[in-house]
Amino acid sequence: MSCNSFCKRNSWLIRVDVGKGDNNLNKNKKCKILMVGGYNKTKIMATSLLEQKYQVTVISADYSDCLKLAQIKDITVIHGDGTKPYILDEANADTCDIAIALTNKDADNLVICQLCKKRYGVKKTAALINDPYKIDFFHQMGVDSVTCALDIMTSIIQQQVFKEDIMNIIPMIHENIKIIDMQITKSSKIASKQLRDVALPKEMIVGCILRGGDIVIPRGDTHILVGDILIMIAGQELELNTIHTLIE
Repeated sequence: MSCNSFCKRNSWLIRVDVGKGDNNLNKNKKCKILMVGGYNKTKIMATSLLEQKYQVTVISADYSDCLKLAQIKDITVIHGDGTKPYILDEANADTCDIAIALTNKDADNLVICQLCKKRYGVKKTAALINDPYKIDFFHQMGVDSVTCALDIMTSIIQQQVFKEDIMNIIPMIHENIKIIDMQITKSSKIASKQLRDVALPKEMIVGCILRGGDIVIPRGDTHILVGDILIMIAGQELELNTIHTLIE
């Protein structure tokens, strides 16, 4: 059952990534993203997507989480079980371009993705799971993008010391500088290009590239490869949407 206070369109209005190859999505309309479950990760992701001008609807079975999420400007929040079709009906899942399952139960995330894909015709589905051994199974069942929380933690641990060194140095230099890291996917516009051929905004530079276990100091002739993580230094005034448009 949805809470009416969450659905006051006048008060709070009423996203796997959209890659370069998504020709089926109408570029003239706002991409609609449905997120199901979670709180902290959902809040962070939803805020970022809203900043990039996506339309975001969140379904949560936790009433207190709904109340907190509903404070985010321009978000639509529905209280209910996202594995139930009548809740997905209320969330207008059939109008969404991307569905992201973020509950703490892998089985529920699979059900959500399959319902959204097969019943509601959602173009792309993504799931965050706990068991890395289920990644291939989720792909076989039609989930487009599968991320394992354990793999994320492993990656963070491997890179944390290096990133913390940067983050500790930069604020001492100037408080208006921010660090952005972004992974290059197969659909990224700049994949396989030399850095000199990338039209970076004047407010941003690529400080270094994380490539596997190596740190690459970029030069003009450095090729940007799929899987690279670009560590970028930018002024605070630079919009995140500008960066995503450039990279993706």
